[in-house]
Amino acid sequence: MRLSRAFLPTLKETPADAQIASHRLMLRAGLIRQTSAGIYAWLPAGLRVLRRVEQIVREEQDRAGAQEILMPTIQSADLWRESGRYDDYGKEMLRITDRHDRDMLFGPTNEEMVTDIFRTYAKSYRDLPRNLYHIQWKFRDEVRPRFGVMRGREFLMKDAYSFDLNKEGGEHSYRQMFLAYLRTFQRMGLTAVPMRADTGPIGGKLSHEFIILAETGESGVFYDAAYETTDWAGADVSTDDVDGLKTFFDHVTTNYAATDEMHDTAAWATVPEARRREGRGIEVGHIFFFGTKYSEPLGLSLAGPDGTTVVPEMGSYGIGVSRLVGALIEANHDEAGIKWPDSVAPWAAAILNLRVGDAATDAMCEQLYAALGDQAVYDDRGARAGEKFADADLMGFPWQAIIGPRGAAAGKVELKRRATGERAEVSLEDAIAKIRSV
Repeated sequence: MRLSRAFLPTLKETPADAQIASHRLMLRAGLIRQTSAGIYAWLPAGLRVLRRVEQIVREEQDRAGAQEILMPTIQSADLWRESGRYDDYGKEMLRITDRHDRDMLFGPTNEEMVTDIFRTYAKSYRDLPRNLYHIQWKFRDEVRPRFGVMRGREFLMKDAYSFDLNKEGGEHSYRQMFLAYLRTFQRMGLTAVPMRADTGPIGGKLSHEFIILAETGESGVFYDAAYETTDWAGADVSTDDVDGLKTFFDHVTTNYAATDEMHDTAAWATVPEARRREGRGIEVGHIFFFGTKYSEPLGLSLAGPDGTTVVPEMGSYGIGVSRLVGALIEANHDEAGIKWPDSVAPWAAAILNLRVGDAATDAMCEQLYAALGDQAVYDDRGARAGEKFADADLMGFPWQAIIGPRGAAAGKVELKRRATGERAEVSLEDAIAKIRSV
């Protein structure tokens, strides 16, 4: 992408209504544009980040055995009346009527719809277990949408739904998602701590929310530092190993972790002082095991292995994909701008041409740009060097490849690592290899 032709509308001034860092930086870096209260258009750079986050989520859901479907955004109110939630959900639900005077709604979640889909096709215990997920836009009519994509009305969400023969199977599905979530967030460069949570309007018997530390978090959090040092991706446990996964889950959840709402000062006092961590936290995922809360009222029943009728046990598992983009910025920024982790950056590098029109400089920039292709943005604008540096820092590219007449004459590229600020002069070949490793 050449910046001279790109639609990347950066802002020098901070919008007055942006209250937190992620909102300010997403607007200034040209990632999003507000179209109405709590609703945003995703511009090219922001959409690239959103898609990279979405793909990591998808890969870890697939790895855990979930199967992807796609459900519509508009749902029939009749399904919600069957479950008893239509009148209980509150004003956050956007209720609409179609041209035939049928009551419809813009889905805030999908427990009812996925249960209806599954009950149509599942006939016996042989159709269990199953876990179905989709990544789809949701709408909740927040009374006070604020903080940009962190608390918007329209948002992209991954929601998965498990169906099992009995409670033991349902809890195993829950533990599969528990591990998948830890691996998902770690791949994005986030330390997400699982904390026991209230089940809220979703309902159920077992629930964890996954929280990252950030000053602008909604809740106070307290947790054991053991969560910061565990390699979830490399954990020697398989999601198909029932006993091994239970042992892993029991071990992980013995370490203290709680929001201020569920904080136990006596239990906290038993954590060694050097391992105590506390601050504010942002929820980036939430999982629930709620048994037959939806399968029973919606009439989902199957023939069991002994011929009797069984009602499947269910769970649901949500990740706020668009919310994660804001959370990533809250956890990775400084006064100059965003510092994207390698795994989610819109582009791995910005190539900064410090003397557009100088033959040697232009040639070296073009050579690097050709080698990196879609991994790089080439700043070929006739702007001042200071403006190029400021925009590159603001947009948060993991690498900045800086080329001017002196470096071009010596065959050298100055590489700057955005996360640390470290700089080094390297050959063109070494610059290509380092950037490609992102």
